[in-house]
Amino acid sequence: MSFQDPNQQNSSNQDVPQEIDVDPGMIFEKLDSWVDGFIRLLPNIGVALLVILIFYGVGRVVGGIVRKSASSRDRKNLGEMLGSLIKYTIIITGVMLGLTVVVPSLNPGDLVAGLGVSSVAIGFAFKDILQNWLAGLLILIRQPFEIKDQIVVNDYEGSVEKIETRATIIKTYSGERIVIPNSEIYTNAVKVNTAHDSRRSQYDIGIGYGDDMEEAVKVLKKALTGIEGLDADKEVEVLPWDLAASWVTLRVRWWTKSQRSAVVKARVKVISAIKSALDKAKIDMPYETQVQLFHDQTETVDGNREAQREGWPADGKQSQQTTKKADKKSTTEKEESKDSDA
Repeated sequence: MSFQDPNQQNSSNQDVPQEIDVDPGMIFEKLDSWVDGFIRLLPNIGVALLVILIFYGVGRVVGGIVRKSASSRDRKNLGEMLGSLIKYTIIITGVMLGLTVVVPSLNPGDLVAGLGVSSVAIGFAFKDILQNWLAGLLILIRQPFEIKDQIVVNDYEGSVEKIETRATIIKTYSGERIVIPNSEIYTNAVKVNTAHDSRRSQYDIGIGYGDDMEEAVKVLKKALTGIEGLDADKEVEVLPWDLAASWVTLRVRWWTKSQRSAVVKARVKVISAIKSALDKAKIDMPYETQVQLFHDQTETVDGNREAQREGWPADGKQSQQTTKKADKKSTTEKEESKDSDA
């Protein structure tokens, strides 16, 4: 058996300058070091996976508890949003702890700092998404309106179907679905028609100036009393509201349930009852009347601003002189016309 000098062996493994040499043994040594490192980290990896699984289970359980608690209080949408937020927060925390177990030299503070920088970049990249998400969360917490409420946002009106993390979905009265970003709802004025149980409606009706206004008020009140759909606990009001050009305006006001269907059905019955009652009482409902004056184009002073009766005001003396001349001219023309006829 022969032994090789270690110095001679090391010298044979050294790179020779300005020569291309390939040593396959270095590849195996590198792979061997990786395998050795992985085997040394196997206990750490096992513990990290266990930590992540524990945090994952805890996140699901806590998120489920939040959802059930919110659902029991009729806040299902809020429960889903908060439950998901808490669940993923716990899972991310478990992943960070698992990484520190696998790599003990990794500092959680560095991870948090890196996550903070990344969150700023993500915030700029997904500004609209995050803005809508936060707006949706605030809407669900403050609850200015609820599911099935009838609201008006900008030019859209309908019933709220669902409040999601990004947008609020409403269904219009004509059966259309409108998706409105939560940021628009939170920053703009929202009209909630069903915020209260009852809602007041009104309609203006005109009667003639020659009709008895007090009698018309009594006739309208009697006609609207007892109509199905009107709130019987609140009195129907008929108010003299305006003296228009061709009629006296009476404003009729009544109360119904706040739902759109109840308002529309009651309005149809009210208008029909108003028309029938006034016709029966022979109270006039005049339409708009206009008077048009046409200038006589046959006058001899037509076009003369100082003499014509319509238009610009003229000086008194000059106007009188011009008018006398015009009248004298007109008389002369008439006499000549008589002579020619004779």
